[in-house]
Amino acid sequence: MAQNWTPNSWRHKPIQQVPDFPDAAALAATEAQLATFPPLVFAGEARRLKKQLASVAEGNAFLLQGGDCAESFAEHGADNIRDFFRAFLQMAVVLTFGAQLPVVKVGRIAGQFAKPRSSNIEKQGAIELPSYRGDIINGIDFTEASRIPNPERQLDAYRQSAATLNLLRAFAMGGYANLENVHRWMLGFVKDSPQGERYRKLADRISETMDFMQAVGISADNNPSLRETDFFTSHEALLLGYEEALTRVDSTTGDWYATSGHMIWIGDRTRQLDHAHVEYFRGIKNPVGLKCGPSLQPDELIRLIDALNPADEAGRLTLICRFGYDKVADHLPKLVRAVEREGRKVVWSCDPMHGNTITLNNYKTRPFDRILSEVESFFQIHRAEGTHPGGIHIEMTGKDVTECTGGARAVTAGDLQDRYHTHCDPRLNADQALELAFLLAERMKSGRDEKRMVVNG
Repeated sequence: MAQNWTPNSWRHKPIQQVPDFPDAAALAATEAQLATFPPLVFAGEARRLKKQLASVAEGNAFLLQGGDCAESFAEHGADNIRDFFRAFLQMAVVLTFGAQLPVVKVGRIAGQFAKPRSSNIEKQGAIELPSYRGDIINGIDFTEASRIPNPERQLDAYRQSAATLNLLRAFAMGGYANLENVHRWMLGFVKDSPQGERYRKLADRISETMDFMQAVGISADNNPSLRETDFFTSHEALLLGYEEALTRVDSTTGDWYATSGHMIWIGDRTRQLDHAHVEYFRGIKNPVGLKCGPSLQPDELIRLIDALNPADEAGRLTLICRFGYDKVADHLPKLVRAVEREGRKVVWSCDPMHGNTITLNNYKTRPFDRILSEVESFFQIHRAEGTHPGGIHIEMTGKDVTECTGGARAVTAGDLQDRYHTHCDPRLNADQALELAFLLAERMKSGRDEKRMVVNG
């Protein structure tokens, strides 16, 4: 156990991005009630994810992490969860085939409800109200009643997370993820796109391989890895009272685990070394993430690694880099060199979304070419430094939204108003996400071929 740590020791530290709950007694009662609820995930599952992330850290696997910017109560439904899972499986199979590496699948789902904000106040005209901080805290409607932080929303978030997890487990383990269904994962609106045709050709090759394997006696019936997949959940652990209530001792090891999700991360706005979020994270045994933005200096990163992963355990810590397409070349290399110089075991992951947000026609959006440019730079830098570009972290949906501009079926600035549904930040639609997966697969295949040439040369 971490020295001088308890699940509530974070309460004695400074904290950022805390909502101002007007009724402290109601908040305490809600947290006490949550503490009696069953865990959402289990320690053994978190350990299994950590083991898979250790393979990523060692260069033998790739992390695909993605999902909603902010889950909402209004859009919760079986169809939305299914369509997200289908799009995610398509991305994963494209990456697996292209990279010829196992893909670790982690969703931003079943807990991604709280959002940090750059301002505590939102202003519309002459009216000022508290900012929307995610459905677990307050409502998106611009009314005084909606924007008051309400602790009972945490109970709704828990119940929605439990229902979402139940369906995801059924999809992952109940046959929906069977590789024999690879053609059935296609979403209707993607079918006639350029990515749909590319995916269909890939699925045909996989089906031919499956037919051959079945002919020699290897089938989904006798090989569970062909019909099931590991799928894990993650979210930004912003609301520490909620996290504390769901922090439990593992009966087999005596270690503390956050049971709100398999993996949780610290945001770029809350990663201060002597503050509450780092204090909470240092004591739990889950795999954890750390968002790394342009203001993070190499020495500070090493101190954070020391605090969050003092035993240098592979798979424990994922560094999620979010610089922006025009800043990544200035900031990422010095962080990589510092970590390599100190010999630390981390997973390097690229978040090409958060540093590339602009405003067009009064809509926040992310140009696809900037997203792709940051991903390209991420791969090039790691290739130059001799390190493993271990993962991608994106905000995406299985819905046919028009929130990010560009892509092969170009979404224009004028299209943004058509299907702009996000509760917070713009997401890639399934077609754009699949296009990104194909481009990633090409980069990974190119890197693999280069390594092979060096070895054989």
